[in-house]
Order: sequence, then structure tokens, then C-alpha cells
Amino acid sequence: MMMSERKRIYVLDTNVLMHDPTALFRFEEHDVFIPMTVLEELDNGKKGTSEVARNARQVSRFINELIEAHGAERIERGLKLVRPKGLNLRRESQIGRLLFQTSAGDPAKSRMKVMPDNQILASIVALHQQHPQTDVVLVSKDINLRIKASIFGVPAEDYENDRALDDFSLLYTGHTELPSDFWSKHAKDLRSWSEKGHTFYELKMRKNEDWSPHQCLYLAGEDEPEFRVLSIRDNIAKLQILDDFTGGSHSVWGIHARNREQNFALNALMDPEVDFVTLLGTAGTGKTLLALAAGLAQVMDQQRYREIIMTRVTVSVGEDIGFLPGTEEEKMTPWMGALTDNLEVLANPAEGGSWGRAATNDLLASRIKIRSMNFMRGRTFLSRYVIVDEAQNLSPKQMKTLLTRAGPGTKMVCLGNVEQIDTPYLTETTSGLTYAVDRFKNWPHSAHITLRRGERSRLADFASESL
Repeated sequence: MMMSERKRIYVLDTNVLMHDPTALFRFEEHDVFIPMTVLEELDNGKKGTSEVARNARQVSRFINELIEAHGAERIERGLKLVRPKGLNLRRESQIGRLLFQTSAGDPAKSRMKVMPDNQILASIVALHQQHPQTDVVLVSKDINLRIKASIFGVPAEDYENDRALDDFSLLYTGHTELPSDFWSKHAKDLRSWSEKGHTFYELKMRKNEDWSPHQCLYLAGEDEPEFRVLSIRDNIAKLQILDDFTGGSHSVWGIHARNREQNFALNALMDPEVDFVTLLGTAGTGKTLLALAAGLAQVMDQQRYREIIMTRVTVSVGEDIGFLPGTEEEKMTPWMGALTDNLEVLANPAEGGSWGRAATNDLLASRIKIRSMNFMRGRTFLSRYVIVDEAQNLSPKQMKTLLTRAGPGTKMVCLGNVEQIDTPYLTETTSGLTYAVDRFKNWPHSAHITLRRGERSRLADFASESL
């Protein structure tokens, strides 16, 4: 949160704590106030197996630990917000106090109807009267409550500590254009060699060349070579000329790259040294097709992985169609339209007629498994090629749960478009996919590509730009 010249009291709304239980300890030297209404809502929301219910229970455990450590008699004066052991918040900070509402507020004085939001506002007004010299700020993810607070003259802020970055436009793209004088600048420190059919370069990075491992570099122009940063050590970058999947016989399961970004993506997907790949892009940029083609090539032809596992978050775009019959795989099938659509493109042999196509479909189906996100806990995937579709709807915690399922020899591929988030309280800057891109960009075994050009149809391109 923002620092101020003098000490503040931050009033936390229920949705903040349910979203991030560690929010209690993220306000540095400032005090944190929890109204009685928030405690009641946490109690009502603690039942169940959802992530929100687990977070509500975790908040209660944190508060109980603080009470046990300091004693219930200290509640009136406030409890020191000492971080629990094992809780890593990435930075050391000064410690504030945890305050509770110990007297009933009077919503009637505010001429408001008695409801939870109004009770929270009434407690803030009472708190400000008790501490007139201290700034009291409401922190809530509820926009309407923040509007109400502003109307009544109560300062209100959104909870921003869960953001991976301040501005989504600053997100790492995975590729950058080199200046036209790139070769002349590095003429003195450039070293090149060929090995196993690949060309490599080694050069000293300049001040403005802030590259990450597996970042793709290119010069403007059609026939200019494209590079990938293999490693960075002591400010020395090792580059490799990328494989060209744009034409000729060099394809992946019959798929050619239609633009520069797709070629970058195929290189990352086909590299056995890259364990984690994230692909961002709008509808029609080819994310699922490229990931599936690379998976089939490595499972069926190269036999690098045992099988392909596909999963996604089951968040509806419109109205829910109710319960679905069948097994786990049968229940997930309607959500996997992207899989079936792309398999029609990939499994369409020119020869063999309908029987040949049916045999191909059966063969591919035997090596592709559809799994639900709900049953991921406790699992470990060994030598699997895992595709996570619609990953923008994952929270950072769900993303961590999923990525920690990877066992030896497994490759994880996350696909998504952060402009199409359907999960409440998730935004472009707080999505688990954004977190993964930002946190993994400097890891030597991960790669990220932002796909920009749509390759679906002129209708889809016009709709993306105009609607």
C-alpha cells in the first residue's frame, strides 16, 4: 500500500481478507482495523472446499495465533502484527497493530439502512472519532462500497498488494526488436560458431540490452535472422539462431508458423530444455493449435512425453447449463471445444478416407487426456505434456498449485488472454497468468511469447479490433 508521512489505520473489508489472508501483515508500520461485521462474514464464508472458504479459515487461524501469542487482555489496546513463522512476504517491514471493533457502531446516526456495508462504514466513522489525529482508510475490492465511503467522506482504496505489476502494458512480451546498428555495435566483442546444425553467437550486453533467458530477438525486415537468448552469465549473452518453421519441409505436425511470433512460440514449445511455456494472445492467434501440434509431435513422433494432458478452469461465459452427466472426462468434454476444434485441423489426413480419419482420431484420442482442475491436489505428472487453457482465470494460488504438480520430465504450457477474465476479483494485473509471466521471466528453463497477429479470419480480426 501507499506510504504516508504519518501513521494510518487501514480498515480491511471481508473481500480483501478472503482474497489474500496475508493482507493482515502487508501494511508495514500502519495499524489494521477489523470491524465486527467482517469477522461475522468471515465466519459465514468459512464452510466449504472453495479457495475463498480456505482463505477465510486461514484468516481466522492468523488472528487466533496473534491472540494466543499476546493474550486476550491485549485486544483492547491492539495486538502486534508479528508475522507467523514460515510466512515469506518478500520484504522485511516494521510492525503495526491489529485493532478490533470493541464497541457497537450506530448506523442510525448515518441515516443508513442497517446492512453489512453500512455497519462497516459506521464502525469507520466511530473509529475516526476515537482517533481524530489519525488517517483512517477503508481498503476494499468492492467498488460500490468504495463509492459509498467516498460519498460519506471516508477515504477508500483498492487492495493493490496482490498486483504482479502496476501497469499491464509493462508486462514482459518475450520478444524485442534489435536496433539497425546491432551488428556494428557488437563487432569487437562478437564471437560466432556452429554446432550440431545450429549457429551460436556470444557477445557482451550493453546497458540498454536488458534481456532475459529465452527472450527472442529480431531485426526489422523479412529475411533478417531471428535469435533466442540461450543463457546470460556475467553480462555475457549466448544467442542461437532460431529454427525456421515458416515454410518448406520444416513443420511441426504439419503446422507452419504464419508469422514471427508463432515461429518464436514453436521454438520454445519444441525445446526440451524449456520446462514452462506461457503464451498470451487474443482469440485467433493460434495459441492452442501451436501448443497441441508441438505436444503431438513430441508425444507421437519423438516420444519425449508419455501423453498430453489438457485442463482448464470451468468458468462459463454466459448462463450455467447445469450439472453434466458422466465421468470426469465426459464432464470436461463440453469445456474442451478448443481441443476438438484444433484436432480437426491436426488429424485430417489427405489419404485414407473416412476410415483413415477415424483411425487417426482414435489414435490421437488415446494419447490425449482431459482432466479437471478440481482434482489436481495431491497429483504428480511424470513425463507428461500438460496444456492449461484459459489460464487467465487462475488466481496466483491456483497457478502455484498447478505448477507444483509437475514431476520429472514434465512440460507445462499455459495459454490465455488476460483481456478476457471471467473470474470475479481477478484483473489483468492480479491474474495468476500475469504472475507466472512476471515471476518466471528470468528463470533459465521458462519461455514466454505474446502473440499479436490473429490468423483466424478477416471477420474475427475485424471483430477483435472494432467491437
